[in-house]
Amino acid sequence: MSAKYDAIKLRKEGYSYSYIAEKTGLSKSTLSNHLAKLPYTPNEHTQRKATNAQLSSARTKHAQKRASLDLAAASARKDIGCMSERDLFIVGLGLYIGEGSKTQGLVRLVNTDPRVIRLFIRWVRALGLSDGNIAIRIHLYPDSDVHSANVYWLKETSLPKASLQSACIDRRVRKDRKRNSTHMYGTAHITVRANGEKKFGVFLSRRIAAAMDEVLEL
Repeated sequence: MSAKYDAIKLRKEGYSYSYIAEKTGLSKSTLSNHLAKLPYTPNEHTQRKATNAQLSSARTKHAQKRASLDLAAASARKDIGCMSERDLFIVGLGLYIGEGSKTQGLVRLVNTDPRVIRLFIRWVRALGLSDGNIAIRIHLYPDSDVHSANVYWLKETSLPKASLQSACIDRRVRKDRKRNSTHMYGTAHITVRANGEKKFGVFLSRRIAAAMDEVLEL
């Protein structure tokens, strides 16, 4: 189980950020990002450790942050509205500028966030690709649960099992393992396969590169 999921479980059980940080090794700022939207009712352990004034302050701060997040979310929905096909193309292009592969002839995006992966898949589908042109490979650590990771990503992406390639296991001895605790399902690599269709091979890579140049040179 990842540190993030442990933190969510502990918060739902009513533990304070200090307690959760001690148990999971995550910083309070990271916990704030992960847990701010969760309802919070201090349990007996937390109440014993804190004074009434501290508990009242914690509840007030939590409520204020939750209200601010809700307001920001409402504003974002109003700002974005309905996304047109052109909007999707520009958003996907911006995503690819930041996260996509810049290797000539290769169209690929790598990320741990399933929302980002879903957006990329939606984008390439809008470019004319079908599921048969989309391959997914999960990069994991030696002690990762490969089956669970594969099931997770197929569910999150709604891709067919035929799109799934063999998982890649990172066995580098000196690799920083901190990410292993926060990305329990690994990193998804989404790659476009031409499958004999020239328009989805090198030409698609060139088409995307040309579009990026147009945007970056504005």
